[in-house]
Parts: sequence; structure tokens; C-alpha cells
Amino acid sequence: MDNDLENQMDLHSKGAIVIHKSSFDDLTTYKNSIELGQEFIDKWVSPFYMRIGHYYDNGWIEAVELISSEITEEITLKLLGDFNWRTRLVGGYFSAVKNYQNQIDVIGTHFLKSEVCCVGHLYALILAFYNNSKTINILETYLDYYLEKPELYFDQESALEAIVFLDEINDTNLFQKFEKKWIKINLIRNELQKEQAIKLSALIEKEQGKQVSEQYLNQLLSKKKIKYKIDTELLKLK
Repeated sequence: MDNDLENQMDLHSKGAIVIHKSSFDDLTTYKNSIELGQEFIDKWVSPFYMRIGHYYDNGWIEAVELISSEITEEITLKLLGDFNWRTRLVGGYFSAVKNYQNQIDVIGTHFLKSEVCCVGHLYALILAFYNNSKTINILETYLDYYLEKPELYFDQESALEAIVFLDEINDTNLFQKFEKKWIKINLIRNELQKEQAIKLSALIEKEQGKQVSEQYLNQLLSKKKIKYKIDTELLKLK
């Protein structure tokens, strides 16, 4: 297999689905010096990464409680320092459970750089959980940048959920700063999706006929709605 293709597949598996340059590239990411061993992964990652945060089955909460006394700063840093969404998700959650506030900078940098998928929502939750000037600033910095990037479907909504939640408990109005940007990014995305749908319908028309093409386009466009409201109910359950 071509080395470039193999590397791309490996990155994709680890969660680096969208490779992008940002104003946060100069931030230093905490990285492990060696690969994690399989025994470590089997104990600390595999039993948790697909279960943490699920509402329909909260058995994972008891599982974390049972192992909590064994969790150390070294373990959470190893998890956070691995370039993989699975390990980072577990590491972030364990770090918050143990209240390792000295790891906020590590988590904050991961969040801002958005190097891997599937974990940003948890970072936003952790930052809201700590609810201090540093974590709120990280959330605001994230939104200031990524709400200007409609092409990047990252964790803008999760960060806004955290901001709205913090407004509710802190009696602040931080969301007001981002509300217009949130509406604008959704309007832009809606137009981009319409353009993509129209282009795809043209291809469908060539292959399957105009009737099928119009049916596809009507169904797709009828589902497009602009998101204005930020719902914090699920965040509160976490």
C-alpha cells in the first residue's frame, strides 16, 4: 500500500478527518513520547470510549467509579497525550472526574486546535464544568474563531451550549456576543448545502432522470432548517 494513503487512513482512524490550518497552530500540543501499549489501552480505553456520556445506558458511570481510585495524573496525561479521539475522550473525562485542574491547558489546547473529531463536545462540557475565567475564555476564543468558519463543521454548537449553560448558572449574557454569528454561520451553511444539493441533483438527473432528481432535491431541501436556538437540556443531564 502507498505510504501516503496508509498514513491518511491511519489519521482518519484516529479521528483526524479534516486537516486544517488555524490561528492556533502555534499552540503546543501535549504529546506522549512513546506509543501506548495494548495492555494499557485494554484497561483504560476500550471499556469506556464508546460508553462515556450515553444516556440510554449509564452503566459506565459505575464502571468509572469502580476504577476511579486507580486513576492518576500520569494516566490521564498519557490518555490526553495520545493522538487518537478515543484516548483523548477517556482522558478528558477521567481528568475532570479527578478534578485535575492543572490539565485545563492541555484540554483547552486540544479543544482549540481541533485535531481529531468526536471529542470536542466533551472538552466543551469539561470547560463548562470548571466554570472559571480561564475555561470561559477558552470557550469564547474557540467561538470567536470557529463561528467564522462555516466550512468547518466542528463543535461550535457544543461550545455555544456550554456558554448558554454558564449564562444560566452565572447570571451572565455571554451568548449575546455570539448570537448573530451563530445565525449567520447557519445561513451560510444552508446556502452551501443548497448549492451542493443542486449540483448533486444535476448528476442524478443525468443518470436516473429528471423526476428522480426533482424528488431528491425537494426532499433534501424541505429538511433544511436554520438553527437559531441553543438547547442545553442534554448538557445538563451530563
